[in-house]
Amino acid sequence: MRFVPALLLPLALMAGCTAFSPSTPAQGPVAGELKPIAALDLARYEGTWYEIAKFPNRFQQKCVADTQAQYSRQDDGTVRVLNRCRVAGGGMDEALGTARQLGGPDSPRLKVRFAPAWLSWLPAVWGDYWVVDLDPDYQLSAVSEPRREYLWILSRTPQLEPGRYEALLQRLKAQGLDVDRLERTPQGR
Repeated sequence: MRFVPALLLPLALMAGCTAFSPSTPAQGPVAGELKPIAALDLARYEGTWYEIAKFPNRFQQKCVADTQAQYSRQDDGTVRVLNRCRVAGGGMDEALGTARQLGGPDSPRLKVRFAPAWLSWLPAVWGDYWVVDLDPDYQLSAVSEPRREYLWILSRTPQLEPGRYEALLQRLKAQGLDVDRLERTPQGR
């Protein structure tokens, strides 16, 4: 079974890499509309991101550690998304997807698909991937979607300083995200 973190992605996105269609309302505090960051430089966002924490979800149930996403820009302007995680037996599981920006070239709102390309015409196979927090150095990111059902905290390094993590949690809480639902992701086993 394949997994799809949001890393990637938010945020990303059903088990077996078919589609993402949240069916239950977001839980926890909601403070108005979720706001993505003002602008995203995709060239700077490319590369490897490590999952620090996430809201539990069904498509990552088999992931036990070392979850990461690699983003790389394609010639057609889309982004190749490769998600990986360690499973209980010690092996790695992978899911390959495609992301595209909505709006202009600096839009922080993306759509991600892990379903086969021949299904890409179906709106239901595309999930929302909104960058809702990003430090100026592109080292720490948070990804969610409008319903606040999914949340991923991503870092360029497998470990994150506790003070930076706590400060991010406060910013996410101010966005109406229920940070008490987050579960930490073991890295570097």
